[in-house]
Amino acid sequence: TMIIEFSDNLLTGNNTIDTQHRELIGRIAAFVSSCEEGDGKMKAIKMLDYLAEYTEFHFSEEEKLQQEVSYPGFKEHKEKHEEFKRTVDVLHEFLEESEGPTAAFVDQVKQQVVDWLFRHIEGFDRSVAEYINYVNNPGRL
Repeated sequence: TMIIEFSDNLLTGNNTIDTQHRELIGRIAAFVSSCEEGDGKMKAIKMLDYLAEYTEFHFSEEEKLQQEVSYPGFKEHKEKHEEFKRTVDVLHEFLEESEGPTAAFVDQVKQQVVDWLFRHIEGFDRSVAEYINYVNNPGRL
């Protein structure tokens, strides 16, 4: 099984963002383990809802932070968030229509949710954090 946990290589240096990422990754891990342990369809849907709810909160908070500093990459970053929300919707539909989470479903979650998020944090979110830091500490290069 894949280890889904917050690690130092996911730190962006922005405390708000990092704290929220810890929570988000915790909820993803709970969702994946519920799928892997064969808890059944209703539990998986409940855990996905729990994840989706926090995703909405986190993305909107992160977007507010970007708008506060007029982050130049805002539009592209927001599009990435929308892409992820669509992925979660598709997973939700699949669960609703299936017997429950299969091994193939879990693989899909790992690729489209876990791998995607870790890459997004290491690239997009780190850039945001660096920009915010730069704006808040002008002249310190």
